[in-house]
Order: sequence, then C-alpha cells, then structure tokens
Amino acid sequence: MTNQSNEPGGPKGTIRSRLLAARRACAPEQRARWSAAACEVLLERIGDARTVAAYASFGTEPDTGPLLAALLERGVRVLLPILENDMSLSWGRYSGSDSLVRRIPPGGTRPGPIAEPAESLGPEAVLTADWIVVPALAVSPCGVRMGRGGGSYDRTLAAIEASGGAARPRIAALLYPGEVGVDIPVEPHDRPVDVAVTADEVHDWRESPGRFPRA
Repeated sequence: MTNQSNEPGGPKGTIRSRLLAARRACAPEQRARWSAAACEVLLERIGDARTVAAYASFGTEPDTGPLLAALLERGVRVLLPILENDMSLSWGRYSGSDSLVRRIPPGGTRPGPIAEPAESLGPEAVLTADWIVVPALAVSPCGVRMGRGGGSYDRTLAAIEASGGAARPRIAALLYPGEVGVDIPVEPHDRPVDVAVTADEVHDWRESPGRFPRA
C-alpha cells in the first residue's frame, strides 16, 4: 500500500522537497564547513566507542568523510550499510575508500551508483555497534527522524529498538543548521534518534519521556 504522506505532493513529500532545495541552494563551501564542524562535535559525543556504524554521504548530505577518517585514525571498527534488493540494510566493514565498491541501488532510490562495502556481514552486524550515525533530512522537536522515504533506516531502527536493553547502540543524526526541530508529520513507522548534531548544536533526547523507546 502506498503511503500517501510520502508522495511528492503529500505532507512529507512537500517537506522533503523544501529541505532538499535548501541544501542545493547552499554553497558547497558552506556545506563543507558545516559538515566538518558537525563531525567534530559528533566525534566528541561518540567518545571511546569501539564500533561505529555510519554511512558514506551522498550528494548534498552532510559530508561524513571527516568522521570516517577520524574514526579509522582512532582505530575504531567502522561499519557502512549495504542496500539490499528488498530495501533492507546489511552492513560491511569499512577500512578506507579501497574497501568500497560502487553499486547501482535497487528501485531507483538514487540517481547514480553509491559506494558500499564489498563484503556483507549481514543485517545483525549493526547490533555490535556502540553508535549508529544515520542520514536524515530533518529531525522533529521530539527527535523523530525524517529520511528520504524508502523506509530502510526506519526498519533498521525498529529492529534495534526491539533488541532492547541498555546496551543497544546509540542513534545519532548528522544535520545542517536549521534541520533540527522541524515540524514533521509523525506516523507509527517513524523512528526517533537519540542525538541530533549540527555544526553549532547538540540535541540529546535519551532522557526524554515519550512513546518512543530510548532504553
């Protein structure tokens, strides 16, 4: 069944279009400065994590390059996602750009090839992470993430929540200024993050009450 709120003319589709247009309108140099600053802030928050699941940024997304490089320099085990044909996520080890291959994503979810790990460790590998850094277009005032509408990360985050326990990975979103606190239509499948980081702000909802589990 099609989720009408995710349609281009639906409420979420309209918000996504506005956010993507704002990113495209921002000068690449400014995006790079914001990205570098946000990665530095996030690295401080991650602390002495031993395993971090993240992603290779695409297009106008906040550049995760500085984050990935710093994590490898620290000796952190880094996992990146692999988008499977059923739109689920598996995870593979990242050890530098030469550990990635470029693949055409399924379902036309991207206009061109994306960089992914060459070998998959399976979907459960993400549960070994101390932190998971997820892509987002915006985060609501109560920490609910808005992605691109494919649902892959919502399903992954739901599985992580279902794993339960205080030892579950912490979830962080990397964003540009102005993308936190956005009024987003929230649906039952939408999942929250624990922390949202921009170049000049950190929002932490781990102690916040509400219907979303933040064990």
